[in-house]
Amino acid sequence: MSISTDRPWRDPALPAAERAGLLLAAMTLEEKIAQLGSRWAGNDMADHELPEDETINVAPMEDVFSVGGSLSLEDASRDGLGHLTRVWGSYPQTVEQGIAEVVRQHEVVLKESRLGVPALVHEECLTGFTTYGATVYPASIAWGATFDPSLVERMAAAIGRDMAAVGVHQGLSPVLDVVRDYRWGRVEETMGEDPYLVGILGSAYVRGLQSAGVIATLKHFAGYSASRAGRNHGPVSMGRRELLDIILPTFETAIATAGARSVMSSYADLDGLPASADPWLFTDVLRDEWGFEGTVVSDYWAVPFLASMHRVAADNADAGVVALTAGTDVELPDTIGYLSLLDKVKAGEVSEELIDRAARRVLLQKAELGLLDEDWTPEGSVQSGVDLDSAANRSLAGELAEKSVVLLDAGSVLPLSGAAKVAVVGPCADDPRTLMGCYAFPNHVLPRYPERGPGISVASPLDALRNELADISYAKGCEVIGDDRSGFAAAVAAAQDSDVCVAFVGDLSGLFGHGTSGEGCDAEDLRLPGVQGELLEALLDTGRPVVVVVVSGRPYALGLFADRAAGLVQAFIPGQEGAAAIAGVLSGRIVPSGKLPVQIPRHVGGQPGTYLQPALGSVESAGISGLETQPLYPFGYGASYTDFTIADLRLSVPEIGTDGEFTATVRVANTGDRGGDEVVQLYLRDVVARVARPLKLLTGFARVSLEPGQAADVTFRVHADRTAYTGPDLRRIVEPGDVEVMVGTSSLDLPCRAMLRLTGDVRVVGHDRVLTTPVTISNDPGGG
Repeated sequence: MSISTDRPWRDPALPAAERAGLLLAAMTLEEKIAQLGSRWAGNDMADHELPEDETINVAPMEDVFSVGGSLSLEDASRDGLGHLTRVWGSYPQTVEQGIAEVVRQHEVVLKESRLGVPALVHEECLTGFTTYGATVYPASIAWGATFDPSLVERMAAAIGRDMAAVGVHQGLSPVLDVVRDYRWGRVEETMGEDPYLVGILGSAYVRGLQSAGVIATLKHFAGYSASRAGRNHGPVSMGRRELLDIILPTFETAIATAGARSVMSSYADLDGLPASADPWLFTDVLRDEWGFEGTVVSDYWAVPFLASMHRVAADNADAGVVALTAGTDVELPDTIGYLSLLDKVKAGEVSEELIDRAARRVLLQKAELGLLDEDWTPEGSVQSGVDLDSAANRSLAGELAEKSVVLLDAGSVLPLSGAAKVAVVGPCADDPRTLMGCYAFPNHVLPRYPERGPGISVASPLDALRNELADISYAKGCEVIGDDRSGFAAAVAAAQDSDVCVAFVGDLSGLFGHGTSGEGCDAEDLRLPGVQGELLEALLDTGRPVVVVVVSGRPYALGLFADRAAGLVQAFIPGQEGAAAIAGVLSGRIVPSGKLPVQIPRHVGGQPGTYLQPALGSVESAGISGLETQPLYPFGYGASYTDFTIADLRLSVPEIGTDGEFTATVRVANTGDRGGDEVVQLYLRDVVARVARPLKLLTGFARVSLEPGQAADVTFRVHADRTAYTGPDLRRIVEPGDVEVMVGTSSLDLPCRAMLRLTGDVRVVGHDRVLTTPVTISNDPGGG
């Protein structure tokens, strides 16, 4: 391969950093700034999806769309371009049409710019590749319910292979926000309420996606999930300690253990300072402390929002200066605030060194991705004939769905294998859309194109149950949203004419109020949406056994129904293959093994609901307040059709130094008559600390598969660093003292307990501390 002497950065034999430096040196200031921008050429949201509800702040969005849309791709590429936005994810198109459009947009960028530097293509991938006809996997909250990082990694690798095959370089996932308020609409996009669970599963996703050559993007940095009252984009009232101990460790783990290459900013402000304007977050912590060398990209329109929403910048141009100075390298989805950076540099309001800093990071990633290679071509970056919904994808989606369904209570009738006549009712029974998240293409884009259908084959729970059981009747009862009760009578009649009624209730995901779960679909409280709760009351009043199946993106309060239901099942948005997974659990074909990544509340107004509470926020504070804090079902809980015991906790030593480690081993046995999986969970409690801490913290977990009569030893290797927390002076410390070690099957079922003593001096620890708890499983085929 001959390398042009005037463009040495095209030589793949040179180190990527050297190539980026050579290209940067050859660029004009205008060309450097162009690498920090993007263009969403296929965006039609301004024409089709702006909300009319005047309670939503529409005007700034209109301003954003008009500014971003005023530039053609040709004009936006005059000096080059950093990113092409959602070439695949904006409107329905076939694979061949998408490939042609990717090639076309690349050719525009190459033709219009002097140096011919290709743009990086990014797409959404929260529930799989967000494009027409691609497999829809379970939502992230369902990944959390699997407690299975290896499975999440396999899924992400499959998503990455599909994206890479059609020319995508960066995926805007995973979401590493830790749930703090169940009312928040984007709970479905998270992996739960525990930072260790989220960090481990998120790191697995990063490894999988990046193994296919697609950059993973951690979002939303940071604090977004803790907005007041769970309101999208709402202010975050959080102290620095909570941020350091609960919110940031998920991102830190994915960077340190999985090598995540990109981070996306949060929309929210933290104690009044918007994330995109905070150099402490994006420079002091992310770069200087953690050593992150990848790119920071803005969430969509987060840069102009500094002016229009947060009012910390006078206008879009000022917002660009603020964001760049804080550490945002690339503005997405269109160049708006960064359009004026050239004038700002010339006016002395921003240093060219900041431009160079960001551009070098972008060019380094392009070199690493092969975009600067001499033989790179738009046509060569894509493959024809790719099946984005392959049988292998669907099988993997089905495995995830099966492992995510949580049996809350088998009650008196589950499994249904012996049921003679089953009435299926409820708005989620025969609507496949309720199985998919807000970033699944059928719910995210296709509502604007109803004539195109879902683009994939998706069975409803009703369809799946008809494949499992012989005698099925159906009545809808009501819609997910709204107050129409006209279908109640038919649903009640169906229940009365059955041996068992199965009621499917829950969510329909959407965007910005056009759904009950998803981005901008926040809830006032935790009652079931619409009149679904009233429908359940009417069904329960028939006296027939009623199994309640909740298909949702957030946990809903089930205290009014739990004692009366003949069975309870929670299915967190289980994706394209979710119907068969739910039906299999109901029929008994599948032994359920999902665990709750979020608690199920008892009362509709119970907040805060997560298990990470100090004594005064827990059941230990009973009598201080009239508000009950005990959940209906706790974090980590999930029942089964077989039985497990966990016993014989053995610590390797009774005490360790503050820089030492120990092992904790328990014996888990399947004492039932069916094979199944149990998730063994290790929690630690700091008996006395310098600040008020959660009474327990998940510190390790392992999914164990056992046949009837089989047993296994599960050994956790725990470093003293895993007890670290942020002290009164905001330094992270490991201190001497007693720590209680607890092992069981949920945050409330912890039968194995022992005390460990830490000795020695207080240690101040940083980013180099141990962030994970390795686990080994030693199976014993002979049993107990």
